[in-house]
Amino acid sequence: MAFLEHDQKSRVTVRPLTAEDVTWVRELFTERWGGVISVSRGVAHDTTELPGFVALLDGKRAGVATYTISGRECELVTLDSVREGAGVGTALVEAVAGAARAGGAVRLWLVTTNDNLRALRFYQRYGFDLVAVHRDAVARSRELKPSIPEIGLDGIPLRHELELELPASLLGVSPTRSPEC
Repeated sequence: MAFLEHDQKSRVTVRPLTAEDVTWVRELFTERWGGVISVSRGVAHDTTELPGFVALLDGKRAGVATYTISGRECELVTLDSVREGAGVGTALVEAVAGAARAGGAVRLWLVTTNDNLRALRFYQRYGFDLVAVHRDAVARSRELKPSIPEIGLDGIPLRHELELELPASLLGVSPTRSPEC
């Protein structure tokens, strides 16, 4: 279990997502993202069926991350913090990075949308690199998830997917290591 201390009053712990968390995750994602389906690079993910982690802040659920590992790649599918600035997102990314390493992944990547400026700032400050802009990909994503709005956060038209990845050196792996490691 990861343990980070951010100040004298708050402590973030992270534990694996369990069946007992599914109702909470469903409610959180429905409220914030219009449902539990997350679409990235043309793939619809039911986030309630993915492995993940829950962050606890002073013993209360404060965030969740879900991911999927395929071969040597790990996609961070969702990252959601209900308490920004307390280290919840960082603790969750670190937990997913650990799962990626343990699963033999040499690439940790994610997709966010062009309107999600807070997420883009967070990921870049963490060390993720912008590696691709998938122009007009959100229009294709709407075919899989029609509830995706035309206008996103801060009144920005929701159009493009931005792909970011954590460099292997920050993930703590060699990009040439074999999956058996």
